[in-house]
Amino acid sequence: MKFRNVLTLVLATRVFASCQSNKTTDDPEKLKKVLTGYFEGIANKDFAKMKTLTTDDFMLYEDGAVWNNDSALMNIRRNMPFTVKYKFDNFKIHVDNASGDITYINHADFVFGETNKKSLDWIESATFRKINGEWKMNFLQATLRRP
Repeated sequence: MKFRNVLTLVLATRVFASCQSNKTTDDPEKLKKVLTGYFEGIANKDFAKMKTLTTDDFMLYEDGAVWNNDSALMNIRRNMPFTVKYKFDNFKIHVDNASGDITYINHADFVFGETNKKSLDWIESATFRKINGEWKMNFLQATLRRP
């Protein structure tokens, strides 16, 4: 009887341990790097970089508008010339080995032309998928933060 209880306990412990080892996660900083790289691409008008950091089916929902990579890039080109500096805070990141998401606040300081300055804040969230071992952003949602 004791042997059976000990054997059951040992087997249960092994099953529990094997389940725990399958719950691997990737480094959350990798998702932040993709996200900030995407916004660096916007700031530097590096459209190739923006595309390499997103999936082919990337979607952006921004304050009621729906964009894909091509339409977002067209909108950026339409509003040129401008400069922008982004600052992010309040990151909350969840990641496993194949997908992840981030919520954060995005602060942007724009300058259009020579003197037209505008500062905006967004409440944003992004989702990511690992494709061929690399993290890509597949969805970005941005809502203008109002006082």
